[in-house]
Amino acid sequence: MKTLHIGNLSITVPVIQGGMGVGISLSGLAAAVANEGGVGVISSAGLGLLYRDLSENYIEASIQGLKEEIRKAREKTKGIIGVNVMVAMTNFVDMIKTSIAEKADILIAGAGLPLDLPSFLKKDSITKLVPIVSSARAARIICEKWKGNYDYLPDAVVVEGPKAGGHLGFKTDQIDNNSYKLENLVPEIANELKSFEEKYQKPIPLIAAGGIYTGEDIKNIMKLGASGVQMGTRFVTTNECDASENFKKSYIEASEKDIEIINSPVGMPGRAILSNFIRKVKEGKRQPKKCPFKCIKTCDIEKSPYCIIVALISALRGNFENGFAFAGTNAFRATKISSVKEIFQSLLKEYKESE
Repeated sequence: MKTLHIGNLSITVPVIQGGMGVGISLSGLAAAVANEGGVGVISSAGLGLLYRDLSENYIEASIQGLKEEIRKAREKTKGIIGVNVMVAMTNFVDMIKTSIAEKADILIAGAGLPLDLPSFLKKDSITKLVPIVSSARAARIICEKWKGNYDYLPDAVVVEGPKAGGHLGFKTDQIDNNSYKLENLVPEIANELKSFEEKYQKPIPLIAAGGIYTGEDIKNIMKLGASGVQMGTRFVTTNECDASENFKKSYIEASEKDIEIINSPVGMPGRAILSNFIRKVKEGKRQPKKCPFKCIKTCDIEKSPYCIIVALISALRGNFENGFAFAGTNAFRATKISSVKEIFQSLLKEYKESE
């Protein structure tokens, strides 16, 4: 595989591990991926709940938790560590500032357009800024805004297609529409970025995400203009993934028909594995009485059938009576728990054999 360059960072295996919250990708998984030559990514979502022992204040616990996860990752690897932050989070700014101050190598921001992201950089900042988009138009808007307002262009761009797990940047009727397939989005966005690259003489590599599962998938999408890939689902069923064994087992036991689109309280469609909790929501049996954390800007407690962060924490711990697992379309393909090293060996083998 060709080395992926993001600014002065050289990623020998062009694989960025997706940032999976709540608590699925923390320092354990991120460090293991970084040690294999990819980019390990810590999800900043929900850290305030995972680190309640450090502070009863959700915002403060989130900041301390992120510092702790970055520190733990650094102890386990000399590789490249990134942080994923959702624009929709109410503590978005805190998580961005903390990531930059703690010198995360890469900051990946999605679930909304991070139009002011460069404003948080200091003169001595080393963090590379990578927005997630789902269209060429979004990529153009970010490039124009960043360049016009901050004289800065993205260090790379992630395009997340409709086969991804978790919250999707598409309307429900677009998810199965061929026009929005990742294979169509990649050439469109690569072409859009090319105009900025040529005009300002700065490379902006495109990272493809959503439905990438094998080395052959990597080969095929790179032929269409991607310089690397982001993968989440395939790393869930690894020893090093930070989720519980029951969470991992939900992937292994899932059939293709169990993976479906749900309506999330945050106002976006999401892809998840069917659970008893989701069945109860469909029957109208769930209703939160209050919003304890105010973690997502777009979540309306008056209309929400459940609290998203409580459901995801329950799933993290393997409790599917009170939660559910987000997953990409290929989650059902997992048959066993492997090591991250084995996944990388498999990806490289599949890539080579597809030549």
